[in-house]
Amino acid sequence: MLHKSKKSLLGTLLLLCPFLSVLAQLPVNGFYPEKNTLTIAPSFSYKSYDQFYRGSTLSEGNPAGLGEISSSIVSLYGQYAIMDWLSSTVTLPYIQVESEDGILDPVQQVAEVDGVQDLGIFMKARVYEKKFDNASRFTVGGATGVTLPVGDYEGAGVLSLGNQATTVNGAAIIQYTFPFKIFSEIQAGYSLRNSSDFDIPNAMTYSAKIGFYNELLYLHARLDIQDSMSGFDIGTPEFGEAGGAAILPETEVDYTNLSFDFYVPIYNHTFGVSASYGTTLNGRNYSKESGLAFGLVYTAK
Repeated sequence: MLHKSKKSLLGTLLLLCPFLSVLAQLPVNGFYPEKNTLTIAPSFSYKSYDQFYRGSTLSEGNPAGLGEISSSIVSLYGQYAIMDWLSSTVTLPYIQVESEDGILDPVQQVAEVDGVQDLGIFMKARVYEKKFDNASRFTVGGATGVTLPVGDYEGAGVLSLGNQATTVNGAAIIQYTFPFKIFSEIQAGYSLRNSSDFDIPNAMTYSAKIGFYNELLYLHARLDIQDSMSGFDIGTPEFGEAGGAAILPETEVDYTNLSFDFYVPIYNHTFGVSASYGTTLNGRNYSKESGLAFGLVYTAK
């Protein structure tokens, strides 16, 4: 019975950090739930910032002087295990962004925007697994996916919900589980972005994670890194000449985010609760933000 509960827990692990930027990494990890396992996880997150990296220099406020900017996000996450080694994931966030001081966005001329952002569809596969006599395990997997703008939102401006780009993502996932259920994981991937309105830079993405799980809880610490391949620096003459705030999606956006995630099953491993905290360590043309998230997780077979 204990073995069954541990297997059930793996199918309900928290697989995303919803408080992070809309430019965050793939919502997948190195665990692979059993065939026919369905996971549905609605969540609510809140983040805010009043400092911004203009280029690589941290400054007070934001590029348009809008004061503190906050975001509230209601996100729906779903995962279905097609096979023991293959699963699909769908994500859809509803976002509200506002200037706490009521100052108007210079492009959209509003102090608050809200709406559905981008639909994400992903596939993840385990391609290699090696189990050792000491109960440790080594796995190699891969993930790919696409995000499609489905909301009728403006891609330019400081208070934009997103960049209105179709993004194709891919990543390799390597995980090693030590005895006593401690695990480490790394991901490396590429994000290819296409927009009819903007020349949005593509980016390399990386993440590193260390965590622990058993039949009673799951937790991890995660470092996410994005390295854009090109783009403008905010505040430079080139940025102003190209359009200023109206071409924010074309800036070089780099960041390093640190997050902590926690999950606890509360009823027969069918229901559970999750919590997250995240903060920006450094960035380039990126907000220095922090946020909290809470979610419910339902799993069935």
